[in-house]
Amino acid sequence: MAHGGPRETGNKVQTLAYGSWPSPIDAALAAAHDGHPEFVGFVGDEVWWTEPRPTEGGRRTLVRRTADGTEEPVLPAPWNVRSRVMEYGGLPWAGVMRDDGPLVVFVNFADQRLYRYEPGGEPRPLTPVSSVGGGLRWVDLRPHPERAEVWCVLEEFTGDGPTDVRRVVAAVPLDGSAAEDRGAVRELTDDSRRFVTGPRLSPDGRRAAWLAWDHPHMPWDGTSLLVAEVTEDGRLGTPRAVAGGPDESVAQVEWAADGTLVHCGDSTGYWNLYRLDLDSGERTALCAREEEFGGPLWKVGWNWFALLEGGLAAVVHGRGATALGILDIETGQVVDAAGPWTEFAPSLAVDGSRVVGIGASPRSAYEVVELDAATGEARVIGAAHDDPVDPSYYPEPQIRTFIGPAGREIHAHIYPPHHPGCVAFSTELPPYVVWAHGGPTSRAPLVLDLAIAYFTSRGIGVAEVNYGGSTGYGREYRNRLREQWGVVDVEDCAAVALALADEGTADRTRLAIRGGSAGGWTSAVSLTTTDVYACGTILYPILDLTNWGSGDTHDFESQYLESLVGPRAEDPMRYTERSPTEHADRITTPFLLLQGLDDVICPPAQCERFLAGLKGRRVPHAYIAFEGEGHGFRRAETTVRVLEAELSLYAQVFGLNPPGIPTLELTK
Repeated sequence: MAHGGPRETGNKVQTLAYGSWPSPIDAALAAAHDGHPEFVGFVGDEVWWTEPRPTEGGRRTLVRRTADGTEEPVLPAPWNVRSRVMEYGGLPWAGVMRDDGPLVVFVNFADQRLYRYEPGGEPRPLTPVSSVGGGLRWVDLRPHPERAEVWCVLEEFTGDGPTDVRRVVAAVPLDGSAAEDRGAVRELTDDSRRFVTGPRLSPDGRRAAWLAWDHPHMPWDGTSLLVAEVTEDGRLGTPRAVAGGPDESVAQVEWAADGTLVHCGDSTGYWNLYRLDLDSGERTALCAREEEFGGPLWKVGWNWFALLEGGLAAVVHGRGATALGILDIETGQVVDAAGPWTEFAPSLAVDGSRVVGIGASPRSAYEVVELDAATGEARVIGAAHDDPVDPSYYPEPQIRTFIGPAGREIHAHIYPPHHPGCVAFSTELPPYVVWAHGGPTSRAPLVLDLAIAYFTSRGIGVAEVNYGGSTGYGREYRNRLREQWGVVDVEDCAAVALALADEGTADRTRLAIRGGSAGGWTSAVSLTTTDVYACGTILYPILDLTNWGSGDTHDFESQYLESLVGPRAEDPMRYTERSPTEHADRITTPFLLLQGLDDVICPPAQCERFLAGLKGRRVPHAYIAFEGEGHGFRRAETTVRVLEAELSLYAQVFGLNPPGIPTLELTK
């Protein structure tokens, strides 16, 4: 679409066509800031967390903030602190402070062994290697130095298949005696439950509590809160379920100082906090609200609340967004931390009156935040956001609610094109890309994302859609996707895109869709079933329901489709009818397909089958597969290639002219 050359006004603002605005936010800059800190915790009075290193092969390292405020990485390359339990991992480290300094245990990604580390020394293995299937894996670590053990979840493969696996609560000796001896690992429970979280030991050491669930349930469908006595030999006795069940998701449990159990469950339709007296069986709501005090347990060890002294609790809570607050358990009152943060990750730790979490906002990336529960003062203490460019180039998002089919509400974040020195021609409407988040039982947070700014600062709008099925809005909203995956998500994304066009915000002829994982599925289905989009970007997607649910993926999600699509035994044809692989011949618009060759969640074989179905259709497309990448790209060089290829696709399809972008070769 030609609009002539650039024009300059008196205040130096240029008039340029959308998509051709020069931007200092290049792909390398966005890649260098990809990822964020996770799994914050205290070691004595020091704050530690994991942090990404995208320019170092995508590894994650431990970072410590000492008492004098010094921030330093703990483990050099190639150490990579990350668990593979359930493939999405979880809490991969824990530590305690002793008289002679910190003692830390962590999971190393390369071999999945547990290691013991004391600063100044070398990490020493605590667990053995297994050559069976995916080996031995560990997560949700809880050190008990008084018992000379670390308690955790053990995931053990019993064969070569992705579902040949068992999970138990286990105790690993801290003296290294199990480093070459699998028999030295004490299994505290049997493997009668398919999935478990790490146990929480009661203050008197006599009981333990943990969560468990079984196929076909996912942890946001229904979990059981289990309690067992700790026997004289240090094992856990016969567990009994004290809360939760097939229709209630308990997302977290902790012991209060008085021996009662505090947990978050969604029996009312929202994850709210409860206190359970085990002696009387009385269960009391602590803060009954139509908002979430918990979330989907994608990673074992995520936590949305932490108990403080004096009847207080630090809570991550909200509806569609999250805040960090202090809950008075007796009165149910919550006082939120003052500050710029509009989103907090499910990771909290407390020490005395100190609370640490990980917060972000539309103007700042995730950073480690400390809240003093006694004074209410909050400040950044680690991984501090530092603007890599003038923040005037950041997008200015709008929180919107749209009306979709059957009058249902659809929540979205709209990021219009934004540039401090450029405007478009008055006769031109901007192109827009709909971003479909992964999960799908998840949501898009309203935080600064330089990948979004990469597009908006060039004159391309972005619409993040929290379609029906997303979390953060209660169980009813979440359940809209039950048996409707590939329908409701596709309809909601299309409804937002078309509403933007109808109101004159977006160019109807220049709409695109993109997404990764489950968002890749939504993008692919959208291209095969609608005529809304002129092109699409599909990242590490699910494309073939029939095979994905019967051996193409890992154990955790192997029966996820039973709720998302419906019972396979009752309606197997539904799986075929909704699969993009079966309808690749319906695609008529250009697309970009991006895949990690080491992806065990959405294997590259699905992409290959999809492309085979396209053969002879002469649809312009590109397929880029990345060696060494799994599910979700982590290497800086990969992110650079992805962003530049995606922008080149839009440039070719929409008639844009972004300066300095390599041309993506589209084949037919």
